[in-house]
Amino acid sequence: QVQLVESGGGLVQSGGSLRLSCAASGSIFSINAMGWYRQAPGKQRELVATITSGGPTSYADSVKGRFTISEDNAKNTVYLQMNSLKPEDTAVYYCNAHGVVVDGFIAMHDYWGQGTQVTVSS
Repeated sequence: QVQLVESGGGLVQSGGSLRLSCAASGSIFSINAMGWYRQAPGKQRELVATITSGGPTSYADSVKGRFTISEDNAKNTVYLQMNSLKPEDTAVYYCNAHGVVVDGFIAMHDYWGQGTQVTVSS
Protein backbone atom coordinates (compact mmCIF):
# COMPACT_ATOMS: atom_id res chain seq x y z
CA GLN A 1 0.00 0.00 0.00
CA VAL A 2 2.85 2.36 0.76
CA GLN A 3 5.92 2.58 -1.42
CA LEU A 4 9.09 4.60 -1.00
CA VAL A 5 11.08 5.16 -4.17
CA GLU A 6 14.57 6.64 -3.99
CA SER A 7 16.48 8.29 -6.79
CA GLY A 8 19.59 10.37 -7.31
CA GLY A 9 22.39 8.01 -6.38
CA GLY A 10 25.46 7.53 -8.52
CA LEU A 11 29.21 7.82 -8.81
CA VAL A 12 30.90 11.07 -7.84
CA GLN A 13 34.44 12.18 -7.11
CA SER A 14 35.58 13.11 -3.63
CA GLY A 15 34.46 16.65 -2.84
CA GLY A 16 31.49 16.43 -5.17
CA SER A 17 27.77 16.63 -4.50
CA LEU A 18 24.68 14.51 -4.99
CA ARG A 19 21.03 15.02 -4.18
CA LEU A 20 18.89 12.07 -3.20
CA SER A 21 15.12 12.08 -3.42
CA CYS A 22 12.55 9.76 -1.88
CA ALA A 23 8.90 9.88 -2.82
CA ALA A 24 6.29 8.09 -0.73
CA SER A 25 3.14 6.94 -2.50
CA GLY A 26 -0.03 5.09 -1.55
CA SER A 27 -3.05 5.80 0.63
CA ILE A 28 -1.06 8.10 2.89
CA PHE A 29 -2.80 10.64 5.10
CA SER A 30 0.31 11.83 6.89
CA ILE A 31 3.89 10.88 7.78
CA ASN A 32 5.33 11.78 11.17
CA ALA A 33 8.99 11.59 10.20
CA MET A 34 11.20 10.60 7.31
CA GLY A 35 14.87 9.89 7.21
CA TRP A 36 17.88 8.52 5.43
CA TYR A 37 20.00 5.58 6.52
CA ARG A 38 23.01 4.03 4.84
CA GLN A 39 24.78 0.71 4.82
CA ALA A 40 28.33 0.20 3.64
CA PRO A 41 29.67 -3.25 2.74
CA GLY A 42 30.36 -5.29 5.86
CA LYS A 43 28.85 -2.67 8.15
CA GLN A 44 25.56 -2.21 9.93
CA ARG A 45 22.92 0.15 8.65
CA GLU A 46 23.34 3.56 10.28
CA LEU A 47 21.24 6.67 10.62
CA VAL A 48 22.28 9.58 8.42
CA ALA A 49 19.57 12.20 8.94
CA THR A 50 15.95 12.54 9.96
CA ILE A 51 13.29 15.20 9.66
CA THR A 52 10.04 15.42 11.62
CA SER A 53 7.09 16.70 9.64
CA GLY A 54 7.29 20.47 9.84
CA GLY A 55 9.78 20.18 12.63
CA PRO A 56 13.40 19.62 13.62
CA THR A 57 16.13 17.76 11.84
CA SER A 58 18.91 15.59 13.18
CA TYR A 59 22.15 14.36 11.66
CA ALA A 60 24.85 11.82 12.31
CA ASP A 61 28.03 13.53 13.50
CA SER A 62 29.87 12.24 10.45
CA VAL A 63 27.68 14.24 8.04
CA LYS A 64 26.93 17.40 10.02
CA GLY A 65 27.75 20.50 8.03
CA ARG A 66 27.93 18.55 4.77
CA PHE A 67 24.48 16.98 4.36
CA THR A 68 21.09 18.69 4.49
CA ILE A 69 17.74 16.93 4.78
CA SER A 70 14.57 18.65 3.63
CA GLU A 71 10.99 17.73 2.82
CA ASP A 72 8.06 18.63 0.63
CA ASN A 73 5.03 17.60 2.67
CA ALA A 74 2.62 18.21 -0.18
CA LYS A 75 4.49 15.62 -2.25
CA ASN A 76 5.38 13.27 0.63
CA THR A 77 8.95 13.61 -0.55
CA VAL A 78 12.19 13.91 1.35
CA TYR A 79 15.53 15.04 -0.02
CA LEU A 80 19.13 14.63 1.06
CA GLN A 81 21.59 17.17 -0.31
CA MET A 82 25.07 15.75 0.09
CA ASN A 83 28.03 18.09 -0.35
CA SER A 84 31.77 17.65 0.17
CA LEU A 85 31.37 13.92 -0.29
CA LYS A 86 34.09 11.62 0.98
CA PRO A 87 34.98 8.04 0.02
CA GLU A 88 33.71 6.92 3.42
CA ASP A 89 30.23 8.13 2.42
CA THR A 90 30.10 5.27 -0.08
CA ALA A 91 27.10 3.09 0.80
CA VAL A 92 23.61 2.09 -0.18
CA TYR A 93 21.31 4.84 1.04
CA TYR A 94 17.83 3.89 2.23
CA CYS A 95 14.81 6.09 2.75
CA ASN A 96 12.66 5.53 5.83
CA ALA A 97 9.15 6.67 6.79
CA HIS A 98 7.98 6.48 10.40
CA GLY A 99 4.55 7.04 11.87
CA VAL A 100 2.68 6.73 8.58
CA VAL A 101 -1.09 7.13 8.75
CA VAL A 102 -2.67 4.95 6.07
CA ASP A 103 -6.41 4.62 5.50
CA GLY A 104 -7.07 6.21 8.90
CA PHE A 105 -4.72 3.98 10.88
CA ILE A 106 -1.18 4.60 12.00
CA ALA A 107 1.16 1.88 10.78
CA MET A 108 2.93 -0.09 13.51
CA HIS A 109 6.03 -0.54 11.40
CA ASP A 110 8.32 1.69 9.41
CA TYR A 111 8.47 1.70 5.63
CA TRP A 112 11.70 1.43 3.69
CA GLY A 113 12.78 2.13 0.16
CA GLN A 114 14.77 -0.26 -1.97
CA GLY A 115 17.99 1.71 -1.61
CA THR A 116 20.14 3.72 -3.97
CA GLN A 117 23.89 3.29 -4.37
CA VAL A 118 26.20 6.21 -3.69
CA THR A 119 29.84 5.71 -4.61
CA VAL A 120 32.49 8.34 -3.92
CA SER A 121 35.83 7.86 -5.61
CA SER A 122 39.06 9.25 -4.18
